[in-house]
Amino acid sequence: MSTDQTPSADVDRIVADAAIASAEWKKTPSDARAAALVAVGDALDARADELVALAQHETHLAEARLRGELKRTTFQLRLFGEVLAEGSWLDARIDHADPEWPMGAPRPDLRRQLESIGPVLVFAASNFPFAFSVAGGDSASALAAGSAVVLKAHPGHPELSALTTRVVSEALAAAGAPPALFQTIFGTDAGVRALRASEIKAAAFTGSIAGGRALLDIANARDEPIPFFGELGSVNPVFVTRAAADARGEALAGDFLASVMGSAGQLCTKPGVLFVPEGAVAVERLTDASALPSAGPLLNDSIAQGFARSVARTRDHEGVAVAAAADDAGGTAPVVFRTTIDRVLADADALLAEMFGPAALVVEYADEADLIAVAGRLEGQLTATIIAEDGDEIAPTLIGALAQRAGRVLWNQWPTGVSVTWAQQHGGPYPATTAVGTTSVGTAAMGRFLRPVAYQGLPDHLLPDALKESNPLRIPRRVDGAMQLADR
Repeated sequence: MSTDQTPSADVDRIVADAAIASAEWKKTPSDARAAALVAVGDALDARADELVALAQHETHLAEARLRGELKRTTFQLRLFGEVLAEGSWLDARIDHADPEWPMGAPRPDLRRQLESIGPVLVFAASNFPFAFSVAGGDSASALAAGSAVVLKAHPGHPELSALTTRVVSEALAAAGAPPALFQTIFGTDAGVRALRASEIKAAAFTGSIAGGRALLDIANARDEPIPFFGELGSVNPVFVTRAAADARGEALAGDFLASVMGSAGQLCTKPGVLFVPEGAVAVERLTDASALPSAGPLLNDSIAQGFARSVARTRDHEGVAVAAAADDAGGTAPVVFRTTIDRVLADADALLAEMFGPAALVVEYADEADLIAVAGRLEGQLTATIIAEDGDEIAPTLIGALAQRAGRVLWNQWPTGVSVTWAQQHGGPYPATTAVGTTSVGTAAMGRFLRPVAYQGLPDHLLPDALKESNPLRIPRRVDGAMQLADR
């Protein structure tokens, strides 16, 4: 597979083929779709050594990190297989005809379920070459929903993208999936052309605010606007109460640095700002340069350049000082900055901006009440963390304020672990994401690529299986307003 810019004619053919494949895949029974997802997971596991070695070469990430990420990737493929089998994802609802319906007119027979939205364009991320890239969560959830996938590869790991595509495509073919169900394109122009193609019915993206916003605007400007699910930027603030700082200040400082500096700070949930009381032991610990890791290469030149710009912007801001810094290496050295909460309240837009890489800002406060004021100034966030004691009076108010700004609120834990579960929420108000009501991690991610369809007055034999009177799929359904669990 060539990793050069995909020609326009090839892009047009690819999206046309995806539309044909998507229509067929949508009609494929859920158990067959589940088996195909499991087959993809098995195939990726079987090629783990080859995939991880190539990922190391292209991304500079450590082998242990990459093996863990690949395990996460294959796990979520299998988890979506379980979701398909369980059946509640269909949200099947049946209202039988009722001539005495209290609204004043008879109720017709109405039956509603969720169905595939159609072919999905996925823009792969750079910082997770497995879990948010070719076979990552966006692709897995789209395939589970019954959609064909056109994957726009990230230029940071093109050879890995090509190899992963081959593994996925071969596994799907061996499982009996339709041809062209999963295809990959390369190059910015190819991605934009695919996004504008009428065959594409939704798109998902993980990356920068600038890049994501540009693609969102294209998706909205189409003759037929389509849903665009972008995960963009987040500073993921951490608020430490005075009681918590007094009780365990030194330990939380070490934990904070570990969370910030993991994967060289190149995680979308990296805690970029820490609010601590003036004079706390944690502040002294965070000013120790020896606690910082050595400088190392970032994922690619674009990220390194962006990191250098954001660090320079913060360093040059009035009232900000360098608390600790590792030896410089081309502008990518780990660094911790220090300022006061008054400075943040005076210029929140600048000081609460994301620094994607191994950097963080420590903000000292005197009055805990100011934490509520800061929470009200936050942009949309993926996460917000509270490090506190159970009896802290500020906790309920602060939790409520942060829940207005973040998709996930943490208590005495660190945000860089994003578990793939049924209850996970990885999203938030803009600019964390472009679609506040959705998640890109967890089983609910599948809902992004589904749309509701109601069938009125159809004879039973013409209804989808999920809506037939006998419930042949044995799935949970809401019938005449009452929830009926599956009879398995």
